[in-house]
Amino acid sequence: MPVQVGTLTIGGGHPITVQTMWKEPLTAIDTIIIDKISYLSNIGCELLRFAVPDIESAQALGELAGRVKMPLVADIHFDYRIALRCMDFPIAKIRINPGNIGAAWKAEEVIKKAKGKCIPLRIGVNAGSLPRVLSEDKNVAEAMVKAAEMELDILEKYGFSRVIFSLKSSDIDTTVAANILFSEKYNYPLHLGVTEAGPLVQGVVKNTLAVSSLLKKRVGDTIRISLSDSMENEIIAAKAILQSLGLRKIGIEVISCPTCGRTVFDVKTFLDDVKYIIHKVHKNITIAVMGCPVNGPGEARHADLGITGAGNSVIIFRKGKIVRRVSSEQALKAFKEEVDKI
Repeated sequence: MPVQVGTLTIGGGHPITVQTMWKEPLTAIDTIIIDKISYLSNIGCELLRFAVPDIESAQALGELAGRVKMPLVADIHFDYRIALRCMDFPIAKIRINPGNIGAAWKAEEVIKKAKGKCIPLRIGVNAGSLPRVLSEDKNVAEAMVKAAEMELDILEKYGFSRVIFSLKSSDIDTTVAANILFSEKYNYPLHLGVTEAGPLVQGVVKNTLAVSSLLKKRVGDTIRISLSDSMENEIIAAKAILQSLGLRKIGIEVISCPTCGRTVFDVKTFLDDVKYIIHKVHKNITIAVMGCPVNGPGEARHADLGITGAGNSVIIFRKGKIVRRVSSEQALKAFKEEVDKI
């Protein structure tokens, strides 16, 4: 069943959304934070979550939600009063587990206010923090589903169905199994990802294996590629997974050669320099960054825009046809100009 999250519709066959989480404590709101959120939106982020550990953070997030277009999510644990305060503002979703905020009446207060304000809840089940009664279960995936059902019982008691679930583990197989088990029993939208996945390379690999396995089975409605790395790389990784699976066409596809002894152009440095520029382009095009003429206009002739080294100069090409030849020092400026034309 679809769930409305601000301007987004998640689930029900709608496009899979890309999200990330703010990496720092949120205190005073300034133009730097607002500009950063606009930038994240430009490179493909559609939903942004913030940790909200206290009332002061709730106030700050509430102010921020009124000043940006992107739907914002409050991530809350234990203190029901923080959730209540967040719902006084245009916050798009609350991430909370009714079972870990204490007495039943506290959960009831949160659910009643969310229902009255039409604010959805995201219920997050993590393998590493299961309820004590389930922590000794040998089948962790089944225990995760049981934990989700404990939360669901509370929600259903008050007739609340505007819910998104996540079932995450740092183990790939457990994550996949838990989400499949849940999706076979329930029709709520699922937020996919691997928790505590690790640094950039390891984290992307683990997330890709888990998330792709589920998306191929049509399980999952929104994804966050959690990494011990930047928000930008979480967004770019999520977009790449969706593009590679043919599930979203949300901007540029980058192809580049692995480099070898023929390389006369610094592919890695150039990619680092243009990475965030090209990911702001929302047209569905292919960009190629190659290290030598062998892999340049020849093997990458299908690219809408490409660049490669050629002796002492650099050539820029479109669909295999050379459009500019410049020095290495002029390469970045010239390539940006060609990107702007696109």
